Amino acid sequence: MKRRIAVYPGSFDPITNGHLDIILRGLKIFDRLIVAVAQNIHKKNLFDFDERLYLIREALKDYPQIEVDTFDGLLIHYMESKGARVVLRGLRAVSDFENEFQLAQMNHTMNNEMETLFMMTSVRFGYLSSSIVKEVASLGGKIEGLVPACVEQALGRKFSSP
Repeated sequence: MKRRIAVYPGSFDPITNGHLDIILRGLKIFDRLIVAVAQNIHKKNLFDFDERLYLIREALKDYPQIEVDTFDGLLIHYMESKGARVVLRGLRAVSDFENEFQLAQMNHTMNNEMETLFMMTSVRFGYLSSSIVKEVASLGGKIEGLVPACVEQALGRKFSSP
């Protein structure tokens, strides 16, 4: 039997409950899910690579069918190396669609056996992004319920006064 493997790529700076929503719902569709942490040269990250990996692994430690990995370069090359044929992407709003659609078309053009599955984020997380979580945390706002407990603690350490 062929295993259904999907890759859920992102910078995850930090991982939020919106990301977890997509990941856990993706597990209902795929046998194995790879959360692939990408180095995005266009983003200034709050958490370094190792911190992000640790937080994701901690948040997902109870799910053995999930692999947390890293990659650089083209996603399509990474997927080929992992034997995955599906990219899983979450959409919060119509505004997310245009860029995601372009990326999906480019990936499919480079390898026509690769597909992208767009999954709408649950309504309760439709507004949530890593950027907004970092901004709220930096200003001393409450982020409980928006991120896993390990991320809430890590953000507290990042933004606490010396």
